[in-house]
Amino acid sequence: MKAAVVEAFERPPLYRDWPEPVGGTVLQVRAAAVSQLVRARAAGKHYSGGQPPFIAGVDGVGVTPEGQRVFFTSNQGTMAERVAVERFVPIPDGLDDVRAAALANPAMSSWAALRLRARIQPGETVLINGSTGSSGQLAVKIARHLGAGRVIATGRNVGVLEALGADVVIPLDGEAAAAFRREISRGVDIVLDYLWGESALQILEAIAQDTPRLRFVQIGSISGPTIPMPAHPLRSSGLELLGSGLGSNSPRQLLEVIGELLQEAESANLTVETETAPLSEVESAWGRDNGGRRLVLIP
Repeated sequence: MKAAVVEAFERPPLYRDWPEPVGGTVLQVRAAAVSQLVRARAAGKHYSGGQPPFIAGVDGVGVTPEGQRVFFTSNQGTMAERVAVERFVPIPDGLDDVRAAALANPAMSSWAALRLRARIQPGETVLINGSTGSSGQLAVKIARHLGAGRVIATGRNVGVLEALGADVVIPLDGEAAAAFRREISRGVDIVLDYLWGESALQILEAIAQDTPRLRFVQIGSISGPTIPMPAHPLRSSGLELLGSGLGSNSPRQLLEVIGELLQEAESANLTVETETAPLSEVESAWGRDNGGRRLVLIP
């Protein structure tokens, strides 16, 4: 069969022959999205990755031998004509292949963080640090859908921030630290952090001695991998520092979460702008400027 094969971290995956999959349930792949996680693993920059050669991709949409459309994940790669998997979840009839493939990874990040790690309760206030990327924009909708009473969004693109429908927006500029202190004093229950770096440090430093329980869930580190973590918020407040990702959530849990969000994608109005390309064009499509749209490869 044909597959998108990572032969070296320094170059895009290549369209190559690969042995047929064996074991489990063999699916015919219908669509696989190029997410930030997929790119990071293909570049050797993610903690969950392996060494070349390997098939690119971590998830996708496929069809079982019985004809059922399903969403699946695999550590053996997914950007191929066929893949063998142990577990999968059904896709609702109203959700097409491309949308399901593109939506699952960015939407899962906040859905898993809120449901599995923070265990959101109705009416709670959620601050989403880094709301202008695809995952952050979805997080605003998902927080509201899962019962948040108040949503605070941060980011550098003020135009995008103001269009998100959040209750409060905080531009990440020279006034952000004061805004974080103000909003945390009013009451924040959950922080979803996609950025880490300076803005995450400002949020942590804004936590005062009398701040009640606050679950800070770390999801991404676009602004940098490390910060000088202050000790006082951990000792003097109700701060709970958590992470959400591969490892802190099991593969089974993440797949169950994806199945749940795909079933509710229509009611939650979850969408991602997409661009498609044939799997055979993976090498040229990989580095193409998609204008913020998510690339989905079609075998």
